[in-house]
Amino acid sequence: VQFVESGGGLVEPGGSLRLSCAASGFTFSTYRMTWYRQAPGKERELVAVIGSAGGSTTYVDSVKGRFTISRDNVKKTVYLQMSSLKPEDTAVYYCYAVGLGPGYWGQGTQVTVSS
Repeated sequence: VQFVESGGGLVEPGGSLRLSCAASGFTFSTYRMTWYRQAPGKERELVAVIGSAGGSTTYVDSVKGRFTISRDNVKKTVYLQMSSLKPEDTAVYYCYAVGLGPGYWGQGTQVTVSS
């Protein structure tokens, strides 16, 4: 099992980024997928969830209306479109499959929102 996150970077407040996560080693299309983030000195936080077919999405209140999770089951990739970014969105962002079990976290992708 492997997750490879990409697309992070440095962006000014109000800017946008699109994160990608390529997954392998399991039956991607049968799992709900998630994006988490971890800011310095804080615990990892669940940001968004998407159903296995992509028709159901859930977001933490702090990103509702600004972030959109989506997936491509053919490419085995999950995305996080982030807009109207705020300094408090600064964190390392990770993807994961719901119910997969621990121990497969990828390296994450750093998102820094700063002027």
